[in-house]
Amino acid sequence: MIIADLAKIPGRTFPARRMGRGLAGQGGQVIPAKGFSMGYSVLEPHGGQVPWHNQTQEEIYYIVQGEGEICVGTERSPIKAGQAVFMPPTQFHQLTNTGSEPMHMIYVYCPGGDVAHWRQELEGTLPPAGTGDIPPLPAGAQPQHLAK
Repeated sequence: MIIADLAKIPGRTFPARRMGRGLAGQGGQVIPAKGFSMGYSVLEPHGGQVPWHNQTQEEIYYIVQGEGEICVGTERSPIKAGQAVFMPPTQFHQLTNTGSEPMHMIYVYCPGGDVAHWRQELEGTLPPAGTGDIPPLPAGAQPQHLAK
């Protein structure tokens, strides 16, 4: 039996003001699942983000604690603890903590595998919304917090 203990997983801090810890999936996660990936992220108050990106996998975010704004494609909506949102494959999406407390969320994507936006964000190469082939954020959405 393999048990992933969130308290013992160091995780990493991202430039867009969040900390993420992988629980299950490929690439050295505690639970070496092959068919899906799962993790836990904490977005800092007042603007911590998972910036505008897409990926080939379908994905779900479940908000454990806090409140924020979710953008998926051309739609923008408030989101809060107890709610989940589905992102279809290749659909651009962004999550922003708009509250004064940390936002805790669980993500699951399937199939498991590499997600380029993590690496791009850490390297400062994640393309901004509305440039090149990247669609703009939905009208009124919180601005991106990208590394310079």
